[in-house]
Amino acid sequence: MTSDDTGVVFPAGPDGRRSTAAVGRGVVADALRPVDPVGARAVEQETNWRAGYLTHFRRLVEAGLASPEAARTIAGAGLDGVHARLRVAGDAGEQPLQTLLDAPAGRALGTREVTGQAEPEREFSLPFSGTRLRGDDLHRRLDTWVSGGVLEPSAAEAVREVAAHPEWLALPGRTVAVLGAGAEMGPLTALLRWGATVAGVDLPRADLWRRVLDTARRGAGTLLVPADGDLPGGAGADLVREVPAVAEWLAALPGEPVLGNYVYADGATNVRVSAAVDALTLRVQAARPEAALAFLATPTDVFAVPGEAVEHSVRAYAGRSRAGKLVGRPLRTLSAGRLLQRAYVPGVDPGVNDSLVAQQGPNYALAKRLQRWRATVARAAGATVSMNVAPPTRTRSVVKNRALAAAYAGAHRFGVEVFEPATSNVLMAALLVHDLHTDGGPRHEHPWQDEAHAAVHGGLWRTAYAPRSALGLAAVLGVGAARG
Repeated sequence: MTSDDTGVVFPAGPDGRRSTAAVGRGVVADALRPVDPVGARAVEQETNWRAGYLTHFRRLVEAGLASPEAARTIAGAGLDGVHARLRVAGDAGEQPLQTLLDAPAGRALGTREVTGQAEPEREFSLPFSGTRLRGDDLHRRLDTWVSGGVLEPSAAEAVREVAAHPEWLALPGRTVAVLGAGAEMGPLTALLRWGATVAGVDLPRADLWRRVLDTARRGAGTLLVPADGDLPGGAGADLVREVPAVAEWLAALPGEPVLGNYVYADGATNVRVSAAVDALTLRVQAARPEAALAFLATPTDVFAVPGEAVEHSVRAYAGRSRAGKLVGRPLRTLSAGRLLQRAYVPGVDPGVNDSLVAQQGPNYALAKRLQRWRATVARAAGATVSMNVAPPTRTRSVVKNRALAAAYAGAHRFGVEVFEPATSNVLMAALLVHDLHTDGGPRHEHPWQDEAHAAVHGGLWRTAYAPRSALGLAAVLGVGAARG
């Protein structure tokens, strides 16, 4: 058994292969079956999961629109499917994922504390285009984003409220666990600048921890590090393989806990680590029922969106330039209607925005949907949940994908703004702070409304065209800029 075959794994089939497609197909069918048995059967009969998953992930959202209960049932059944299908492999063979909920820890993690040397920031400021926006400049930028359809008005209002309450920034009395401490989109840097207490968890890699520790020393907060030796060499833990140890460490930390899920990995490992974090979440919630949960949703997914966003998109479609209309007609004809489709049927409320990107693949979609399901179930159970849609961002994982990098470089031509990481992570950290000071924000009747609230989608929800129908053209237009 290699190291890659230990910890949370996909089950081995009769031929010994670990099929990610079989698990993905099975989990999505499990999620749909109680609410949409016809949709579940269509998933089970999908012969090309790698290319065909897009339709079924959209159906997961559409089937949930029937009622709040339908959406929550889909979320709960999907989570049950993940826990029933994935396994934990070790010296004793393979066990169900649920065994992690009470399995003994393989080691006891100590805590190293790193205190920043700077003064906490007393005013909220947002990095943007080489400067920092505060005061009136910040409000003007938020106004511009709202009028341009880059974010939902509720997101701008939340940021304004945080700016009006700078005493919120340090999150007094709380300890925010950042799972994925080195993640580009995570809030670790911003929280430490603001003077918060952060428990960072990431892989035991000295190079990663040198960077995180340097960030902590230059900040103003306190970083708590899981370690069994000196820093940086003894820091960190592998979430795929050490859920019990990390859960026990987190549960013992002081302060009101916030469990923030910012993990990411390539390919199938993304599902493995997301499933491991879900098991970790259940274990921490059992030990610390007061724990709040935090997630970032990807904008390249399917969401139900409010009628106001639909109206904005319809106006944008009607207001296309004459050249845009002239070019659009032959492109739609030549592509059999696949290019430059209008985003919504006018008047629908809610609309369904399908911004899934085929190149990201079904494993990425499942890992991110798993987090949305957990947010829905936890919120229904009364937990404080911060889950906000983050904007398209030029992170390393995006830039290294040539097709995505080119599409992002050309996205502005279709009304989509792609953010720099420095802007994204501070903006999303501000929304996290707002959620934690307002008990997760307003509670809506339907889970789709919770997901749509305070979304920073970069314009994907309000652009004139269905995003995937413009993505290829954006990539063609942006390929030169992406190479640059």
